[in-house]
Amino acid sequence: EVAPSSDEELSGGELDVHEAQPSGEDRELKDKLFRRFGGHIGTLKLEFSKKKKKGKLPKEARQTLLGWWDVHYKWPYPTESDKIALAASTGLDQKQINNWFINQLQHWWL
Repeated sequence: EVAPSSDEELSGGELDVHEAQPSGEDRELKDKLFRRFGGHIGTLKLEFSKKKKKGKLPKEARQTLLGWWDVHYKWPYPTESDKIALAASTGLDQKQINNWFINQLQHWWL
């Protein structure tokens, strides 16, 4: 049999205790970075929490968009001012409005 190497002697591939805990240098670097950029962390957390989750739009917003669609079914292409008004009335951003119309037009043509 072949003798196990020092890496293999570690219990079944688990991390060595020294690897799992940050070294003094790592901790010092982490502290420096936190002191320098720590104020931005809260802002970033807030920004990420504001991001819209993928999935269905709120029912009221969909109803508003479908209402616009029903009125304009002969030419269902909103102008930029239409999109701004729809965004204001639905609480959605313009990217969501644009994506909704892209998806709606794809279903309409099928």
